[in-house]
Amino acid sequence: MLKNWSARGAVVILLVSLPAWAQGGVTNSTKNPEQIATLHWYTANQTTAFSVGTNPYGVAFDGANLWVVTNYNNSVTKLRTNDGTVLGTFAVGQSPIGVAYDGANIWVSNSNSNTVSKLRASDGTELGTFSTGQNPNGLAFDGANLWVANSSSNNVTKLRASDGTVLGTFTTGTYPTHVAFDGVNVWVTNVGSNNVTKLRGSNGSVLGTFNVGNAPRGVAFDGANIWIANSGSNTVSKLRASDGSVLGTFTVGSVPYGVVFDGANVWVVNFASSSVTKLASSNGATLGTFNVGGGPEDAAFDGADVWVVNANDGTISKL
Repeated sequence: MLKNWSARGAVVILLVSLPAWAQGGVTNSTKNPEQIATLHWYTANQTTAFSVGTNPYGVAFDGANLWVVTNYNNSVTKLRTNDGTVLGTFAVGQSPIGVAYDGANIWVSNSNSNTVSKLRASDGTELGTFSTGQNPNGLAFDGANLWVANSSSNNVTKLRASDGTVLGTFTTGTYPTHVAFDGVNVWVTNVGSNNVTKLRGSNGSVLGTFNVGNAPRGVAFDGANIWIANSGSNTVSKLRASDGSVLGTFTVGSVPYGVVFDGANVWVVNFASSSVTKLASSNGATLGTFNVGGGPEDAAFDGADVWVVNANDGTISKL
């Protein structure tokens, strides 16, 4: 697997070598995620579930493997995507909850330690632990820096990825939980104020605050728009990234938490429904609802499959 990382726009292009069964006569077996998604060589079904530890919360893909935060175990588990084999379990801080990949390293937010841990993705070696605000939650990488939502401080911390230096702390709404980068700006969901904050990535200045549904949590960027999971409204909101205009609100399952984009469609993790809703990113049409394990919290896309962490079961489902 090859990867091309553009720090300027924080764009990852993954070249995925498909197994023989998935190539279907296509002469060029190396496809990027958008090509895989639009050709629809696979059907979304839960193929299997893998044990990962107690109360898994966050999940991130590093171009080859998955990293799953296990909240009650104070650790992060590394799994091989092709067969779910556990490649290692690595200790972090207390009550880890969020995880992100920076192109070389894995970052984990430790909610009860008020820190983030930096681990080398190749072998899980801890490279540092850095202080944040209170109750750090979601993280996002902007190509050079890490942004951390500090839920109990009502702000986000910007850290330089190379050495963990704090470059700034910026006020958001009430109880921020998740963060996404759109190539230029940073979007933060505020559970307590029912809105999202848009920050300029270069200096953290507030560019806008936009109302969405109740208790927004998960956030994802689809290349043009921002998708917000409103856990208290059982909906997702689609906002135009350029100006924050609401382009649509779409009904999903019960208590949606996480949201992920697969290159063509948006997947919404429904915590109380133990399901995932697949929406067309173009118009929000529901393309399917798929059962997963109990209490799903978050999801990641690996270029071919969507992976969903199930907090109540201690598993991760592969769709």
